[in-house]
Amino acid sequence: MTVRLDRRQFIGATLASSAFTLVPRSVLGGPEYVAPSEKITLAHIGMGTQGFNELGGLLDDPRIQIVAVCDPNRDSNDYVEWGRNGIRNRIRNYMGNPSWGADRRGCPGGREVGRQVVDAYYQNHRGAGTGTGCRAYADYRELLDTEKDVDAVKVMTPDHLHATIAITVMKKGKHVLMHKPIANRLAEGRLVLETQRQTKRATHLLAYGSGADNGRIAEKIKQGVIGPLREIHNWSNRPVWPQYPVIPSDRPPIPEGFDWDLWLGPAEERPYHPHYTHTVFRGWYDFGGGSMADMGIYSLWPIFVALELDAPVSAQAWASHTCAITDHVSHKVHNDYSYPAACNIRLEFAARGDQPALDLFWYDGGMKPRLPREVEAHDIEMSPEGILFVGDEGIILAGFHGESPRLFSKGKVESLNLEDGPAPADAGAQRHEGWIRACQGGAPSPGAFEKAASITDAVNLGTVALRAGKKIRFDSQAMTIINAPDANKYLTRVYRKGWEL
Repeated sequence: MTVRLDRRQFIGATLASSAFTLVPRSVLGGPEYVAPSEKITLAHIGMGTQGFNELGGLLDDPRIQIVAVCDPNRDSNDYVEWGRNGIRNRIRNYMGNPSWGADRRGCPGGREVGRQVVDAYYQNHRGAGTGTGCRAYADYRELLDTEKDVDAVKVMTPDHLHATIAITVMKKGKHVLMHKPIANRLAEGRLVLETQRQTKRATHLLAYGSGADNGRIAEKIKQGVIGPLREIHNWSNRPVWPQYPVIPSDRPPIPEGFDWDLWLGPAEERPYHPHYTHTVFRGWYDFGGGSMADMGIYSLWPIFVALELDAPVSAQAWASHTCAITDHVSHKVHNDYSYPAACNIRLEFAARGDQPALDLFWYDGGMKPRLPREVEAHDIEMSPEGILFVGDEGIILAGFHGESPRLFSKGKVESLNLEDGPAPADAGAQRHEGWIRACQGGAPSPGAFEKAASITDAVNLGTVALRAGKKIRFDSQAMTIINAPDANKYLTRVYRKGWEL
């Protein structure tokens, strides 16, 4: 009879019988502990546009070995990208093959492409014998049942699958690295956090660190540089994808090699259409989280951490709309299925400690705040993305992409020095650095899921306000909309049978 020992069993047996003074990993950090001397075996779930954009950082890390990839799509050229042939050229670079995909006329993606890239990269950079080991799966559940020796998973799927996959992964004893958001439903986000607390897995949200300067500004504000903070205004040039105003009525065939049922996952049943899928999913309430979930988590999360903000106590939203003509009558289209082309969201936060109540305003789709007169007086040109902090004794204006923040106070304007402020943990390191250490038994990553609890609530509550069409008041303790009972349905989703959480 052949007895198969997986990697963990083999390592445990080897350490137990060794003549050297070594402590078994089970003693150091539990049965799922990954020692610093070992590679973290990783399964990569989601092989689309952004998955390939970020793949290099994982492939290049000698502490990580990608052993499996997963995507409901096998291999196609119908993805959406932000520059012609950008993904194909990135794949060529990973593979060391400048002619790869010469016959492809679209944007490539899918699990088979991912498998080829991983194998080729390891073959080229780690030598013979390391480039043929990556397996490809359509269903992440099959992957988890088959790949018993996987330590961790990266979740790089459309937003509606984030919570479902992360919860399953953690319950299987695996660590999680995930792209934002944690979930596109408030109740799901909280369930992810509860699962993490119970399983004690190492987690990391990849939005961490991107808005570090905003966190430093918030620290300056806590020191009193503009007096008590009253308002924050944050705007983005998103969406940069179509916000489809109607549900598609045509019925194109499901592409060969694409498992529509697996892609839908927990979402309600509907016919396949490409307007739902690759890269454009974020514009739909069922599948995405809108522009705020895309960019607001980057820019606002460090502020939430620095100011120790809890969940908002209320939310209100104003949105653009579309019109249609029916029987020669023009009318406003009622839309409870896709995000608007542009919107403004107001989140109210209760006073905490010596900090007064705070209003946070979000703008997208080309919308921007009106600048206060003391800022307008300086002929300021607003950047496509930016943030404004309004206090009793001054105002701070900053661009999201590295522009030097400016302080307006007492009729003067000057640059705000952030160099003497605290730097975020892992500043300048790889985006997953803290997570690697946490997987190896160290302290939780500074980007751990629990640190994103409030921003996750806030982003998802903004969506609830959009869909409710009125100001909503939120009881965080009870997880309930207290003034609009009908809006509570937007805190969760209607699950397909077999996908319930």
